[in-house]
Amino acid sequence: MSFFGKLFGSKEKESLDQGLQKTKEGFLGKLTRAVAGKSTVDEEVLDNLEEALVSADVGIDTTVKIIDRIEKRVAKDKYLGTTELNRLLQEEIEALLVEAPDQGYKDFELPGGKKPYVILVVGVNGVGKTTTIGKLAHQFKRAGKSVLLGAADTFRAAAVDQLTIWSERVGVPIVKKEMGADPASVAFDAVNSAVAKGVDVLLIDTAGRLHNKAHLMDELSKIRRVIQKVIPEAPHDVLLVLDGSTGQNAVEQARHFTAATQVTSLAITKLDGTAKGGVVLAIADQFKIPVRFIGVGEKAEDLLVFDRHEFVDSLFKL
Repeated sequence: MSFFGKLFGSKEKESLDQGLQKTKEGFLGKLTRAVAGKSTVDEEVLDNLEEALVSADVGIDTTVKIIDRIEKRVAKDKYLGTTELNRLLQEEIEALLVEAPDQGYKDFELPGGKKPYVILVVGVNGVGKTTTIGKLAHQFKRAGKSVLLGAADTFRAAAVDQLTIWSERVGVPIVKKEMGADPASVAFDAVNSAVAKGVDVLLIDTAGRLHNKAHLMDELSKIRRVIQKVIPEAPHDVLLVLDGSTGQNAVEQARHFTAATQVTSLAITKLDGTAKGGVVLAIADQFKIPVRFIGVGEKAEDLLVFDRHEFVDSLFKL
C-alpha cells in the first residue's frame, strides 16, 4: 500500500498527481521524444535525457550525477532497452532522494518527548512562508495536536496581519506584537506561552527580508538564543520554505539560508503552478537536507508530507 494511501487516503495522492501535472507533462514529453525510434539506450538517448532533466530544473550537477549512474548501469547490463529506461530513471532519482535522512513527519506526528516541539520557519518574502505556517497549523491541528503561532516577522505589518488571519481561520492562538518590535522578544514570549499552555507544537515565523547575510545570521542567532533560555534543545527544527516555481532561484535561496543558519528541513511550495518541479531533486541532492513538506495547491490540505517514492511515482505516472 502506498504511503499516502496508508496514512491519509487517496485524496492526498490525487492532489500530488495533479500538483505535479505541469512538471510531468514537460518532463515525460521530452523523455518520450528522447527515446523515439530507439531500441537501446545509446549516447543520443542519454543526451536527450540530459536535456529533459535540465529543462525540468533538476540542475546541471544533479543531472550529471543521474546520467553518470545510468551510464554505469547501461555498461554493467550491456544491453538496456528504452522500455526499461523509465524504471531505471525512477530508481536513480529515488536513490538521490533517499540519501537525505528522515524524510518527514509522517502523518503529522511529532517526535516523542519534545513538548512543545518548536519549529522555526525561515525563508525570503514571497515564497509562501506565512501561508505555509498557516497550512501547517491546520494540518497539525487536524492530526489532533494543539498549536501555537509566534509572529516574529515584525519587519512587515502584512506578515503579522496575514498570520493573524490564518490563526483565526484555523482556530489556533497567536503571540504577536506591534510592527517593529524586537523579533527575539516575540519568540521568547511565544516559547514561554507554549510552555505555560502545554501546547504540542509552536510555529515561529521570522523575517524574510534582511539587509545582508550577516544581519540575517545575527537575527536568527538571537532568536535561537532566547528560545534556548526556555528550552535548551530548541528549536527542534529550522524549516526553510522555498518557492518551487522559481526553479534555480530556489537553489540560490537555499544556499543563502544554509550559509546563514542551520537549516534542518525544507518545505517547497507552489509546485502546482510550474513545470520546474525537478528543482526538488536539485535541492535535496545538493544540500542533503530532507524535504519534509511540499505545496501542491491553494487549499490547506494541499500542503503534503513529502515522500520520495510517491513523489517519483507521480512524476512518472501517465
